[in-house]
Amino acid sequence: MKKQFIVALALLVSTFSFSQKDELKDAEKAIKNNDFADAKAAIQSAKPLIDSADDKLKAKFYFLKGQALYANGAGSNKDVDDAIESFNMVKDIESKSGKERYSSDVDELKKEMLSNFITKANAALKEKRYMVSSDGFEKAYRMSPQDTLYLYYAASTAVTAQDFDESLRLYEELRNLGYTGIEKGYTATVKATGETEDFDTNKSLRDVSVRAGTHIAPKEYTKESKSAEIIKNIALIYINKGEDEKATAAVKQARAENPDDVSLIISEANIELKLGNNAKFKSLMEEATLKDPDNPVLRYNIGVMTMKEGEYEAARASFKKALELDPTMQDAALNISTTYIEEGNNLVEEMNSLGTSTADFNRYDELKEQKVNLFKEGANVLVQFLESNPKGSNGIFQQLNNIYLAIGEVDKANMYKAKIKE
Repeated sequence: MKKQFIVALALLVSTFSFSQKDELKDAEKAIKNNDFADAKAAIQSAKPLIDSADDKLKAKFYFLKGQALYANGAGSNKDVDDAIESFNMVKDIESKSGKERYSSDVDELKKEMLSNFITKANAALKEKRYMVSSDGFEKAYRMSPQDTLYLYYAASTAVTAQDFDESLRLYEELRNLGYTGIEKGYTATVKATGETEDFDTNKSLRDVSVRAGTHIAPKEYTKESKSAEIIKNIALIYINKGEDEKATAAVKQARAENPDDVSLIISEANIELKLGNNAKFKSLMEEATLKDPDNPVLRYNIGVMTMKEGEYEAARASFKKALELDPTMQDAALNISTTYIEEGNNLVEEMNSLGTSTADFNRYDELKEQKVNLFKEGANVLVQFLESNPKGSNGIFQQLNNIYLAIGEVDKANMYKAKIKE
């Protein structure tokens, strides 16, 4: 009885094996006929039985599955991702078993797929279909994991598309891989023009151009590390998502790697400002200014923070420096004017607190004169700015209108009011 059971079991296993082989033959035939829907159906039928198959049959199954899903480049994004995984399974199975049957075919198919992904990604990039491009570059990387540059391209194009969740996923993968992007670049001089052409990392194309005689003087150079840029972008994406603690951690890591990068200092300063750490923001902006003293925006931002703290002289100095560096910066001129207005308005509290004695009346008149003079200074700043920037803006005209109304110079107020209407 026991022997009969063993024989029956053996027959059952044999039946499973024949069933698998028939279905895989159906899949193979469908693939040859470019009937990928039938091929996928046959593969799906064989799937429940594949765990019990031997390595040879498993390798064939995943090889055919990969072809069916890829569908000569016509497969969906999900199918192509699964095809890549299936081809990798073939390599893994045959590598462990030591018996290669399909690995060389997989290598050829992967070369074809890689070329197809890169071609489509570059075409999509030129057409500004950035997420299609990003997806193509990511697939190229999954197909050829040693080429981490493709993963970098995928992250960069996702940022351009403003798909921050996707770009964050890719940038964090790059960071975890320790990707730096440090590699050799290749140049040569165009013989006809004498101009230097950068072939990026394509040494083969550069060498072909030199051999063809169109280029001379081939040279090499080392590309800068992209690690600080990657971490900076991670921080900026976290800021955009409102995840401030993660942004702070990322930018501190980036600054540790590149302490002289002014954009990183500004990024950290903006995070501190968002968190309400005004003193830290101001300190970081001053640090950035020391490293980039001719940047008017840095000077302006320091002025804004200093003005908020009521340090009007210091704020004016920052705004004036910004205006010196960029004579067209209307906001700097407006804020210089505003410091005088705020300083004048701060006198009102004391004016209102005075009594009716002669001394109080004299003090009131003194404070009123100071206030008017401060308002006039605020107006003069804008009038002088308009001399070199006559186009002005409604903001400037409105401020002048308000100032002249406040000091009783109605004709001048109406003149600027008329400009606002224009």
